Amino acid sequence: MTSVDIGAIATLLVVGLAAGFLAGLLGVGGGILMVPAMVMLLGFDQHVAQGTSLLVIIPAAISGSWTHYRGHQFALRDASALAAGGMVGAIVGAVFALSLDDELLRRLFGLFLLASAARILVPKLRARSGTPT
Repeated sequence: MTSVDIGAIATLLVVGLAAGFLAGLLGVGGGILMVPAMVMLLGFDQHVAQGTSLLVIIPAAISGSWTHYRGHQFALRDASALAAGGMVGAIVGAVFALSLDDELLRRLFGLFLLASAARILVPKLRARSGTPT
């Protein structure tokens, strides 16, 4: 019989809660929080963290989408087209990710997060300083 690691389960619940909150609040995939948390806090390898994140975000995405739908903030036609492309892209991306070394995948994920942050923050900082974008 295996023992249950209550600390790991509690950490996963807190990370899931935070990721779901961010997904509902900002419309971001919970993987932005879940993947780094699983790797850094719980010692998951990058591949397992990414695969796990993709699976567990499904219920959060459905419940958040339903809430937005009920609030009449939902573009069903556009969501359908994005979903079709997203499903094909996810298959191709997952196959490609599985072909990469864990360390390289981790670095690519980190670069993606940094590039995303810069894309959001740099125009705002330039606007505050009066520098043209």
